[in-house]
Amino acid sequence: MGEMITFASNGGTDQGYLATPASGRGPGVVVIQEWWGLVPHIKDVCERFAGEGFVALAPDLYRGKTVDEPDEAQKTMMGMRIEQAAKDMSGAVDEVDRRSTGSGVGVVGYCMGGGLALVLACQRPDRVKAVAPYYGVIGGPIPRPDFSAMTAAVQGHYATHDDFAGPEVARSLEDDLRGLGKEVEFFIYPDTHHGFFNDTRPGQYSPEASRQAWERTVAFFREHLG
Repeated sequence: MGEMITFASNGGTDQGYLATPASGRGPGVVVIQEWWGLVPHIKDVCERFAGEGFVALAPDLYRGKTVDEPDEAQKTMMGMRIEQAAKDMSGAVDEVDRRSTGSGVGVVGYCMGGGLALVLACQRPDRVKAVAPYYGVIGGPIPRPDFSAMTAAVQGHYATHDDFAGPEVARSLEDDLRGLGKEVEFFIYPDTHHGFFNDTRPGQYSPEASRQAWERTVAFFREHLG
């Protein structure tokens, strides 16, 4: 089982949920939460990565707060200090890199976390070598980053029915990244809704799309992180 840990973050400390494979070592992955916070689902995602041989760390960007209703989640996300979140995520990259055996760090994020995963890849091109945004939202409190700085390969996972990051948004982002010469591949899953990977949200969850996206993500990280 994983555990909450404290790690260094920009001269201070932050907390996050760490899951480690049975071997004790493996390539490192940073897991970025949805707008709900560091909820059990995100901890379970870390455990699943550990089961596949990765060291997985989810930084607690809300400082212990979790929410359950969309209105409250939106208010909490809008009130998030992006500068602090960026520092927390960067500290998580360093911590998981220190604990891992890979040739770089992978980042996966969901909804709000998908947008933040792309921000982190642009912020830390020195260590982030693969990024997998799931229906990643750019906008609101998450500014569009300077994608030219990114060195990571990108594998995007998006839904057909999504008011936040629909197919047009996804294809436009994919085209922008490809135009910058980035290694990028986006998947749009038929008959899916925003949040299709979250198995605690029955109205959104899609078992088949979730399984397929998971298998692709694990293979993607193995390919790029060694």
